[in-house]
Amino acid sequence: MYIKSTNSTNTLLKELLAKGEWPENERFLYAGYQTAGRGQTGNGWESEEGKNLLCSILLPPTKNLYFLNIAVSVAVCRAMSELRMSELGIKWPNDIYWNDKKLAGILLENAIVGSEVKYSIAGIGLNVNQTVFVSDAPNPVSLKQITGQEHDIDKLMDRLMAEIDQVLNEDVWPYYKAHLYRREGYWPYEDANGRFEARIEDVLSTGEIVLRDKQGNQRKYHFKQVRYIL
Repeated sequence: MYIKSTNSTNTLLKELLAKGEWPENERFLYAGYQTAGRGQTGNGWESEEGKNLLCSILLPPTKNLYFLNIAVSVAVCRAMSELRMSELGIKWPNDIYWNDKKLAGILLENAIVGSEVKYSIAGIGLNVNQTVFVSDAPNPVSLKQITGQEHDIDKLMDRLMAEIDQVLNEDVWPYYKAHLYRREGYWPYEDANGRFEARIEDVLSTGEIVLRDKQGNQRKYHFKQVRYIL
């Protein structure tokens, strides 16, 4: 389903589901513009009208919610595979980075009643043809800035929809781990105790990242317990 403008595709999709107005066989909602796009932990998502890929995907219920983070981030990367950007990576848990700049973000929201997951929604913002960013986001980048060319947003959306169908039915962990941002070498991080240097040792199915610091100590973190120093 396409809509020219909305406050947030995730918000609108949840409202339509709550009202029983979401078409039964529809899975994708995408928009030309968001007036109040949302990112992780309440952050906003800047997007110039008509310049970027903005969509939400209704995902099937699953007990392993972290798998959906993995699957969707892999789908976004693979949707851009024809562009052959060698520095493209997935910044744990699910941001899409090119070098040290953020190309796409994913916001996963779940409807949970008791112990049952009713549905999950993945909101995706991919910077495509925008070249001027005015928000206080520290490191945005777009496909046009990277490649120097305009890109067809509808074609990217078609590739993303095809990739979503694929990743939900395959083992995407090898791809995810092989394409992690800063997957090789030691890099600076910061946790509640201060800064340190470490390398990525693993990402667990529970969503924890496993780091090994220069002193040989293994460190495990859930989302927001550690941050990259960029």
